[in-house]
Amino acid sequence: MKNKKVLIIGVFALFIVGNMNAQNKPYLDKNKTVEERINLLLPLMTLEEKVGQMNQYNGFWDVTGPAPKGGTAELKYEHLRKGWVGSMLTVRGVKEVRAVQKIAVEETRLGIPLIIGFDVIHGYKTLSPIPLAEAASWDLEAIKKSAAIAADEASASGINWTFGPNVDVANDARWGRVMEGAGEDPYLGSKVAIARVKGFQGETIADLAKVNTIAACAKHFAAYGYVEAGLEYNIVDLSNSKLYNSVLPPFEAAVQAGVRTFMNSFNTLNGVPATGNAFLQRDILKGKWKFDGFVVSDYASVREMIAHGYAKDEADATAKAAIAGSDMDMESYLYVAKLAGLVKEGKVKESVIDDAVRRILRVKFELGLFDDPYRYCDEKREKATVGNKANNDGVLDMAKKSIVLLKNDKDLLPLKKSGQKIALIGALANDKNSPLGSWRIAADDNTAVSVLEGLQQYKDNQLVFEKGADLLSQKATFLTETVFNTTDKSGFEAAKTAAKNADVVVMVLGEYGFQSGEGRSRTDLNLPGIQQELLEEIYKVNPNIVLVLNNGRPLSIPWAAEHVPAIVEAWQLGTQTGNAVAQVLYGDYNPSGKLPMSFPRNVGQVPIYYNKYSTGRPVDSDKNVFWSHYMDVEKTPQFPFGFGLSYTKFDYKNLKVNKASFAKGENVQVSVEVTNSGNYDGKEVVQLYIHDEFASIVRPIKELKGFELVNLKKGETKTVTFTLTEKELGFYNNEGNYLVEPGTFKILVGGSSDKGLEGSFEIK
Repeated sequence: MKNKKVLIIGVFALFIVGNMNAQNKPYLDKNKTVEERINLLLPLMTLEEKVGQMNQYNGFWDVTGPAPKGGTAELKYEHLRKGWVGSMLTVRGVKEVRAVQKIAVEETRLGIPLIIGFDVIHGYKTLSPIPLAEAASWDLEAIKKSAAIAADEASASGINWTFGPNVDVANDARWGRVMEGAGEDPYLGSKVAIARVKGFQGETIADLAKVNTIAACAKHFAAYGYVEAGLEYNIVDLSNSKLYNSVLPPFEAAVQAGVRTFMNSFNTLNGVPATGNAFLQRDILKGKWKFDGFVVSDYASVREMIAHGYAKDEADATAKAAIAGSDMDMESYLYVAKLAGLVKEGKVKESVIDDAVRRILRVKFELGLFDDPYRYCDEKREKATVGNKANNDGVLDMAKKSIVLLKNDKDLLPLKKSGQKIALIGALANDKNSPLGSWRIAADDNTAVSVLEGLQQYKDNQLVFEKGADLLSQKATFLTETVFNTTDKSGFEAAKTAAKNADVVVMVLGEYGFQSGEGRSRTDLNLPGIQQELLEEIYKVNPNIVLVLNNGRPLSIPWAAEHVPAIVEAWQLGTQTGNAVAQVLYGDYNPSGKLPMSFPRNVGQVPIYYNKYSTGRPVDSDKNVFWSHYMDVEKTPQFPFGFGLSYTKFDYKNLKVNKASFAKGENVQVSVEVTNSGNYDGKEVVQLYIHDEFASIVRPIKELKGFELVNLKKGETKTVTFTLTEKELGFYNNEGNYLVEPGTFKILVGGSSDKGLEGSFEIK
């Protein structure tokens, strides 16, 4: 009888542990805190189940169809059913997400839900401008709203985690991924990082529980924007000063904004791949900054440490990544294969595993996935949300705000609303695919409003379109190289005829949408293909050209900058491209964008950026060649950081600092009067730069430390006031310590980094 009782108790205990139902899963108690629930769940997990939470797989079968048979797909499917998968990516749509979530929740022992990740870089199906273009708006509320629109659509389609924002500071336009970030400046980059994190996630971490928010991911940690020669996947070699003062600030800002995940980068730093870099992930991110979310590797970057020459084999790569603080393995398949064995062999402490799993579970609890695993799986909401009018209106607003007017010498712009003959030329003008950009994997092909369609909305002008020449010689895709037409000029004559008979020629030229982005490094920043030749041929018959640039990076356009009277930087603006461009060209929206990256005169200047250093010989003081310059071109950019024109004119006067000298810790107040002295209402981005003239570490000649977007009616004057605190006045030394030193500071306030009103003050 006694043995029978023991047997019954044992069987009952096994039933409780091995076959828990909802009533016997204490971690599902909503009345407990997130940390209490994690503490209840973690001890119930086997080592293999813990490691499974650290494993992320790409979508590997038609999840609404039968279970896969054979190959790696069947193996992954079995891992999913065992609870050995913590996340999946590129599974999208309510039906698909529900199907994989059902397996994780209803067929595994503990029912831990999946977190579903996706590259929602600048929208889901309804696409906003590429992030670099959004940064050109300098409109933080609009950028936040854009991210919120993306989160709304993605979450309605089952996704609860985006691999964005990219907060890499980058000043080398050869690198294709500049299109994903906010440009060359750490201050602007930090502000944009905060806006995008809050747009995706909401204002507080508690907002993650709302059904229309998703977890954000700050990437690429760290220094990926400084890859040598702008070459994708290359190494990075930079100073501590550059790391602490330029690279890290936007990442720290993202942490302070509550970002829940980080992605490490493909590059090395100080000879160590970021995925295995404990200095970055343990010391700075999780130590100094006290980040309590989790870190995901970039795609297969754990395995790639072998190719780097840092890990000798799969087991070594696995151990180094986990110990360094990379919590989740994206698509290397190594954690799930090797990590449990490494723990059992004593090569990786189980406490490392527990820390990573705790972080992953924390985000899942915060997202509300344990309370309702299917909360993102509402087909009615998906149908009502994706592509709706409100979202299209929102991305149109963002697109208009992203456009930068670079030149308008003959006042060709805005176009007259009637009585004009307009020739529209360029293959990109009638392209509905390219404006969607590179990262648009959820969007349907050919869903952008073309520039032709946008201009056709204005009925009272005579509009003629001629392609001029094909841009591509074969179809471009996300996975293949973009091949340009370099020989077929058969459309030139028809385009020249149209231009000859027109009052104004609008030419839409630039890069194809898949020419920038990941894997799209360039050594030539000129107009690709035969576009430059087409531009010059059209100019010969009619110089009244408005050049509209569609591109994902700064281009080198010295001939156009010298000859073409009007140039509009329109980037790749997403779904509503054509409507945004047309409304700006016709003056229904007065352009207000400012460049977030400097445009070089030629590729030989790259990397080029405004916040450079003076050097010991900054100017020609002795009338000889021995000073910092190029022999063949000016050392200034074609168009500088912060530059952008308007259809109206803004005047600056009465720059004031509230006093001449300040004690350390005192706030400095700077004010300036800005007047709209032109003929149109408009918006101006008022920018403040400082220069710390003498410091223990040489400081850049200018550093952006404040900006404000000001609406001014025609003839109106406003006083703009900036407050400089120790946060703006200091810098990091080479040990990563923040200093505010006594000394003299120059200030510049204006509408661009290259000119403005100047003043100074002293800190004693």
